Amino acid sequence: MKSFELESEMENKLIDQLINGESQWTYRPDLRNEEDLWDNFRKILTRNNKDKLNDVPLTDMEFGQVKTQLNFGSFYRAGEWLKGENGIAQVLVQREDAKLGKVSLTVFKSQDISGGISVYEVINQYASSKRDEQDRNRRFDVTLLINGLPLIQIELKNRSEGYMAAFEQIKKYSNEGKYTGIFSMLQMFVVTNGVDTKYIAAADGQHINKEFLTSWVDKNNNRVNSYLDFAKEVLSIPQGHKMITEFSVLDADHKAIILLRPYQIHAILAVEQAVRQRQSGYVWHTTGSGKTLTSYKVARNLLRSPALDKTIFIVDRIDLDQQTGTAFKSYAMNDVVEVNDTDNVSDLVRKLTANDRDLVITTIQKLNYVMKRYGDKEDNRIAKKLRNLNIGFVVDECHRAVTPKKQQEITKFFPKSLWYGFTGTPIFAENARDEFGDMPRTTEEQYGPRLHEYTVKEAIHDKAVLGFQVEYINTLEKNSIVDYFDQSGIDIDGLSEHEIEAKLPREAYENDEHKLKVIDQIVNYSRHKFKLTRGPGNTYSAILTTRSIPDAQRYYELFNEVKEGKSSVKISEKTKSQVSDFPKVAVTYSLNETEETSFERQSQYKQIIQDYNETFNTHYDLEQVRAFNQDINNRLARKKDIYRTRSEQLDIVIVVDRLLTGFDSPSTAILFMDRPPAKPHHLIQAFSRTNRIYDKDKQYGQIMTFQYPIQYQEAVENAFILYSNGGESAIQAPGWNESYGRFQDAYERLISVAPSPENIDVNDDVDTLKLFVKAYQEFDKSLGAIQVYSEFDEEVFEQQYNLRPEVIESYHGKYENALEKIREQIDEDEEDDLTIDFDYQLSEVGKQQIDYEYLMLLMQTIVNEPDSQNRIKRIVDAEAYLTKFKDNNPKLGEIIEDIFSTIKDDNELAQAENTLNVSSEIEKRIDERIDDLVQNLSENLYIQPDDLYYLIENYKPEKSGKQTGESNLLENMDKDRYLEENREKVQKKFRVKKFAKQEYTDVIESEILPLTNKNF
Repeated sequence: MKSFELESEMENKLIDQLINGESQWTYRPDLRNEEDLWDNFRKILTRNNKDKLNDVPLTDMEFGQVKTQLNFGSFYRAGEWLKGENGIAQVLVQREDAKLGKVSLTVFKSQDISGGISVYEVINQYASSKRDEQDRNRRFDVTLLINGLPLIQIELKNRSEGYMAAFEQIKKYSNEGKYTGIFSMLQMFVVTNGVDTKYIAAADGQHINKEFLTSWVDKNNNRVNSYLDFAKEVLSIPQGHKMITEFSVLDADHKAIILLRPYQIHAILAVEQAVRQRQSGYVWHTTGSGKTLTSYKVARNLLRSPALDKTIFIVDRIDLDQQTGTAFKSYAMNDVVEVNDTDNVSDLVRKLTANDRDLVITTIQKLNYVMKRYGDKEDNRIAKKLRNLNIGFVVDECHRAVTPKKQQEITKFFPKSLWYGFTGTPIFAENARDEFGDMPRTTEEQYGPRLHEYTVKEAIHDKAVLGFQVEYINTLEKNSIVDYFDQSGIDIDGLSEHEIEAKLPREAYENDEHKLKVIDQIVNYSRHKFKLTRGPGNTYSAILTTRSIPDAQRYYELFNEVKEGKSSVKISEKTKSQVSDFPKVAVTYSLNETEETSFERQSQYKQIIQDYNETFNTHYDLEQVRAFNQDINNRLARKKDIYRTRSEQLDIVIVVDRLLTGFDSPSTAILFMDRPPAKPHHLIQAFSRTNRIYDKDKQYGQIMTFQYPIQYQEAVENAFILYSNGGESAIQAPGWNESYGRFQDAYERLISVAPSPENIDVNDDVDTLKLFVKAYQEFDKSLGAIQVYSEFDEEVFEQQYNLRPEVIESYHGKYENALEKIREQIDEDEEDDLTIDFDYQLSEVGKQQIDYEYLMLLMQTIVNEPDSQNRIKRIVDAEAYLTKFKDNNPKLGEIIEDIFSTIKDDNELAQAENTLNVSSEIEKRIDERIDDLVQNLSENLYIQPDDLYYLIENYKPEKSGKQTGESNLLENMDKDRYLEENREKVQKKFRVKKFAKQEYTDVIESEILPLTNKNF
C-alpha cells in the first residue's frame, strides 16, 4: 500500500528548513493561541520603543488601544497600514498618565530587512478558538511572524490530497471569521501538498481567487514545486521579508494586495544588478504578463540607487501616457515613491530640475521638445542642470517607443543615462529593422543585453495569459478569384494556391461585398465567440482592425446599415434574441491619425462622435478626441463596475493601429483582422489584446483573419515560433478536428452513464452520481470549447446529437442536484475527492439568457404591423419567448402576458391602438403594481412610504448587513402601533424591528425586485 508523508512530519521538516542557517526564523513552540501572540507582540513592541516609552511600560488600557488599531476590516487595510509613512508603520497611544501625553510607537519598518528592529519567528498549530456555539475550533498549520505580527500563513496537506484542499481550507477559515484580530494582518498565503506549492496574496474568502495561485520559478523559469525548496527560495530571510514589502503592491483602485509573480521579481533583481554595474539592457516579458506592474517596480526601485537622480518612464503616445499614469498612481498611492505625469513640456522641465527624487512619466514627444528648447543653450543654467542629471530611463514597448536615432539624440543630451527597455516582442535578427547607416537594428543592439525573459510559452504554462485560437477565413470564392484574374488578363494556369494568393492585389478585398461578408461572419456566426448566450451585460468585446482610416469608416457605415435593416446582410433572429441591440460599434484612431485625415474624413469622424454621444449620453466633439478615445477604452475594457451593465458597453471597436499595442482589456476576447499580414512582432502585439485572463468561459484569445489566408497562416506560425522560443504548439488552441474529437469522446462517456437527463435520479448511490458528475463536467467543458469555432453549426449540432437547449438545461439541473447530494455525503473536512472537481463552474451552454428588450421588440412589431403576413409567425415566436421569460420571472411575466393577450387576440384593437408603446405600457403597470405593494406594506407595518421607496431603490439582495436606507425606515416606524396590531405574534417591543424586517424583506425580494429585474 502506498504511504504518504504525514502532515505533522511535513510541518516539522518545514520548520527545520525555515530555522536552518544564520539570521533565519526562530521557532516559538510556546506561542499557541491569540493571548500568547498578543503577549509576544507586546514584548517586541516595548523592546523596539524603549526610548519613546521612557521606561514606562504600556498599561493594559494602553495596549488595548494598540490591539484596537491592529484589528483591520480587510487584509488590504492592514497592508495600507504596514506600508506606513515612508515605509514605517506606527500606532498612536494616548498614555494613561496625562503627563506622558501621546506617543507614536514603531511597529514595522519595511527597510529593516535582516536587521534593524525586525524579529523573525515561526509558529505552528496555532489554536483559533470558536467564537460562538455555531463556530468550530480550528488549527493553523504554520505561520510566520515579523515583529510578532502574523504576515504569512502556510497550510499543508499530504501528497494524496492536493494543494487545492489547503486552499479550500484557507477559504473556509476566512468565511468562518478566523482572520480577525491579530490575524487580520496576514498578507500572504502559501498552500502545498509537498510536491505542488503555490502562493497567493491574502484576500477574504469571497474574493480570493484560485486563478491567482502562483507557482515559484527560478530565474531560468524552472518550476520549484517542492515545499522545502520553496521555503528555501521564497520564505527564507531576506526573501520572505521582501515578499511582503518590496515584492508586494497595493492596488488602490481595486483595494487589493498584489504579490509579484516570480518572473517579475527576477526581472527587478536583474535590473538592480545591471544598475550596480552601470549597464543598460532590456527585459523580454510577453505581452499580458503584467509588464506595467513590473516596470513600475523597476522604475520605483531605481530611485533607491544613489547613482541616479531621476527615473523617467517613457511611453510611446499620449493615450498610453494616461493609462500608465493612472496605473502607476494607483500602485504608488501607498508607496514611498512620488509619481508625476507631465501636463506639458514646461511641466516636464520643472519636474526634471526639481531636487526631489521622484518618478516622472512622459512621452517621447515631450522629451523631444525639451531637447529642442535647450539643445543649443550650453551656458543656460537649466540646460546645464539637465545635462548633468544621472537618469534611469525605463521604456515601455521599447522597440517602438524610442527609435535608435532618437535614443542616440537623448543619450547625447543626457550623457549620464542608463536605459532599461521592456517589450513583449523584441526585434531579433530574424525580423530586424531595415538597415540605416550604423543604427541598431535589433532590440539588443539598441538597449544592451537581455536581462530577463519570460515568453508566451511560459506565461501560458503558468496560466498568466491564455493561448490563441486562430481561424483563417476566406471571403473570396474560387470562381470569383478566377473571374478576377481573367478580367485582369493574368494567366494563373498551373499556379499553386499559394502563388495565386500572392498575386491577388489589395483591391480584391477593398470593396463592400467583402466587408459585408466579414460583417455577416461577425454578427451572425460569432455569437458564441462573444458569448451572447450569457445575455446582455455578460458578453465579451472585440476589436476589428483594418488597413486604413477610410476602410474603418466604411465599416462603421456598413454596420449601421446592417443594424438599420438597409443592407443585404440581416442580423439573425437568433442573435437579436440573445442581445437585441448587438452590435454596438465605435471607431477610434490615434491622435496623429486623426490629424492627418482630410476634411471629408474629419466630417465622418464628427458624425461617429455624434452617434456615440447619442448612444451613451456623452458630449464629446472633435476638440476632445483624447477624452473620447479614453471613454472608448473604458467601455471596451469594462474594468469599472459601471461598464458591467449593457447600456454602458461597446461590443466592437474598429481601429487601424490604435489599441493594438499596450491596451489592457481583459474582457476583449476577439480580434477580427481585415488587413494584410504584418511583421511577427506586430502580429503578436495585436493578438495579445485578446489573451488576458478574464473569467471561466474565456479559454483562448480568439483571432479571425479575412484576407490572404495562406500567407496569414505562414506569418502567424513564424511569429509563434519566434516569440515562444520553440514552444509554438503550446500557445495555440487545438484545431477543430481535435476539439471536435474530444467532444465526441466526452459525449459518448456522458450518454453511457446517462442517455438522457431522466436516467439520473438524485437518490441513486453516490458512486453512480460521481460517475455522472465527472462525465458531465468533461462534456460541458468540451461543448463550450467547440462552440467558438466557425465550423460549429448550431442547428446541425442540435439535430445530430439531440442536444437542444432545453435538454442541456435539464442535464444542468440534474448535475447541480447530483453534486449537492455528493457534497452532503462527504464530510466537510474531506471534500477533496480526486475524481470530482467541486469548484468546477458550468459554462453557460444551454443556459440561454432571456432578453427583455428582444421580447419588447417582438411585441412592438406585432402592434406596429397588424396586417403583416408575418403576424402569425411573430405571435408564435413571441409566445415561445414569453414562455421562457415566465419560467425565469413569473411575476413580471404575468404583467407582460396580460398585455400580450390583448395584442394577439384582438386584431381590431391592435390596429386601433397601433400607436401603443409596449415598453411604456409595461413600465406603467409595473409602477402601479409596486405602488400597490408599497402602499399595503406601509399600512401594515406603519412605515413611511417614502422611506420604503428609498430602500427599494437602493436594495441589494447580495449585501450582508443593513441595506441603504434601512436604519432610517426602522427609526421612523410607528413601533407602538405595529406592536399593538401584532401583539400575539410579536409579543415584545424589542422584537418589532425583527418581524417588520422579515415582512418587508420578503415582499421586496419575492414581489418587487422581480418586477425591476428585466433580464435573467
